[in-house]
Amino acid sequence: MTQDLYVLGGAQTDFARNWAKEGLGLIDMLGEVLPATFADAQVDPSEIEVVHVGNLAGELFAGQAQLGGLVAAAEPGLVGLPSTRHEAACASGSTALVAAGADIASGRYDVALVVGIELMRNVSAKQAADNLGTAAWAGREAVDAEYAWPALFAEVADEYEERYGLDHAVLGRFAEIAFANGARNPLGQSRDWSFPAGSFDEDDSVNPLVEGRLRKTDCGRITDGAAAVVVAGPDFAAEWAAARGIELEQLARITGFGHRTDTLLLADKLAASRSTEHLFPHLHGAIHDAYRRAGLSGIAEIDVVEMHDCFSITGLVTLEHLGLVSGGKGGEPIHDGTIERTGRLPVNPGGGLLAGGHPVGATGVRMVLDAARQVTGTAGDLQIDGARRVLTVNVGGSFTTAVSFVVEATP
Repeated sequence: MTQDLYVLGGAQTDFARNWAKEGLGLIDMLGEVLPATFADAQVDPSEIEVVHVGNLAGELFAGQAQLGGLVAAAEPGLVGLPSTRHEAACASGSTALVAAGADIASGRYDVALVVGIELMRNVSAKQAADNLGTAAWAGREAVDAEYAWPALFAEVADEYEERYGLDHAVLGRFAEIAFANGARNPLGQSRDWSFPAGSFDEDDSVNPLVEGRLRKTDCGRITDGAAAVVVAGPDFAAEWAAARGIELEQLARITGFGHRTDTLLLADKLAASRSTEHLFPHLHGAIHDAYRRAGLSGIAEIDVVEMHDCFSITGLVTLEHLGLVSGGKGGEPIHDGTIERTGRLPVNPGGGLLAGGHPVGATGVRMVLDAARQVTGTAGDLQIDGARRVLTVNVGGSFTTAVSFVVEATP
């Protein structure tokens, strides 16, 4: 991506819905999100030139592969276009966006549709956990765990504890902020949930342990959902904006990105990082690649962060890789109000993954969509005053894949 990538519009489904309970599936999700995306972007399907789809496990949950073709089945106007499915665990949607940006920057295409989608609530919780566990190293980690990902991220929490010390109050407060934000999100999974006293504390009755030191409200939930955006290069975007009397600079645009991948086994990543400054050096690198490509000095020039927090410990660790605080100091901006809606650096105004929901393939796309709405002042109840530059950070697996975008607009 060597030029700005303009976000013309997009849509997401309601992340609280259980599509299988309604007798619906992937094609129905696409049938809802695609027309809404084209309407929001004010683009006709006939104007799209290439399609990229993010999805982790369509085969395992729905018995469905060839999702590029499924998108064309849902919208006949896309028949005949090149369409590719991308998989990078929870970062699948972001890698689809990286690919779309590369396509446009290469000059092959001028406008792309990017879709992220996952159906996961059509199976038991244990089966869902096993399906998602395929993004770990099969047969080599979390082998005896009932739930693979809570167990693996509990190992991250153990590593953090060993290096820096870890008070659960930090994790609990991070989760409490997330769920307070999620209550404002009209499409968020947890918007109608209630939390009795002790829900964010070490209270075994209302906040029991799930795996290791991670408790119920430290863990994201299984979610169904889809999100999509239409992105374009400067020539198409300029014509689009001129036809609507809009200055090109006022459009949301991706000005920088970072994309790095580490080895698969969590234990190998942790062992290799013990002689380094950061718990996950490639995560730090991806974020700072995004700053550099956007021409920024760092986090001081960011107004809002859309951060990956599938678990509270993921959010804490990611926070420490932004350049805001050093390792072991993430509790400070959590406790002092920095990351709250009214703070210096609001994090996840819509609740993030913990509270907003985490349909795996859709998350990276949803982050960029929310960022685009923030910087154009169209985020509704989730709007942060003065948000003109948003950083997204999306990780896949046990921090194996890291993708970051800078999204901005000029008022």
